[in-house]
Amino acid sequence: MIARLKKLYPWLYILPALMLLLVFKIIPIILSFGVSFFRWDMAGPSKFIFFSNYQSVLTDQIFWQSAMNTLYYAIGAVPLSMAFSLFFAILLNSISRAKTLFRTIYYLPVVTSIVAVSVVWKWVYHPTGGLINGILSLIGIQGPNWLQEWRGIGEVLTGWELPYAVQGPSVALICLIILSVWKSLGYNTLIFLAGLQGIPQEYYEAAQIDGAGVWQRFRHITWPMLSPTTFYVFLMSTIISFQVFAPVWLMTGPPAGGPLGTTNVIVYYLYEKAFKFFHYGAASATAFILFVILLVLTVIQRKYTERRVFYG
Repeated sequence: MIARLKKLYPWLYILPALMLLLVFKIIPIILSFGVSFFRWDMAGPSKFIFFSNYQSVLTDQIFWQSAMNTLYYAIGAVPLSMAFSLFFAILLNSISRAKTLFRTIYYLPVVTSIVAVSVVWKWVYHPTGGLINGILSLIGIQGPNWLQEWRGIGEVLTGWELPYAVQGPSVALICLIILSVWKSLGYNTLIFLAGLQGIPQEYYEAAQIDGAGVWQRFRHITWPMLSPTTFYVFLMSTIISFQVFAPVWLMTGPPAGGPLGTTNVIVYYLYEKAFKFFHYGAASATAFILFVILLVLTVIQRKYTERRVFYG
């Protein structure tokens, strides 16, 4: 009897966490999935409509614009964040003094509230009193209204009127991408730094004896040995980038996700469905469509990227 009670002790320790997870995560997810099959709004009683909410969302042009903007955001933010983070991690790993100080400096944006960060960067991009346009004015250049520039980067660079699908992300969306890279830099840098410190120094010493240069050591030692860390950062950064919301809402919306909807992302679309139009069924359907998108992307990444990961 006592032995059976002892087996229950671990469950009793984790019971509070399990209850929180159940009440605030699992049950809401299940209920939200059920709501996605109902016409559930403030106009009248709920009605079971099967897959009509999903059909409504998937045939909505605004949703597909939001999906395209989200894809642009991920394609821009994830590689840039990884590249800069790896660069600064290598720099931090090479210094011997004040390493803790530099880690703290790089990590400060991560622990800073996204609301505060968005407000500060909104001032940085301000068309008249902002930091960027203030610097440009010193050299005689009149900067644009960054967060209201709807034109795609392709159209800005070429001067040609291009279809929306090929003109690339808008200037306003690129401004949000820059903010994302800066905000995530500290976290990803520390993750890469931890991976770098796990590489045995004997490999580098042997390579130097054999005459390997800096690039050769990076290509044949650092990059393969860092592949598990790189895979983790790539996977998590992709998931996080598809769930961006706060900077979009605080810096470029409302209304309608910035200039001509060019910064409208999937989560912002979901927010408007739920809390602007009170179409809770359609909002729940959008949430599960996003879940399926992230699930498919994760499976693809694990299938085609993890095979290149070196765990030795």
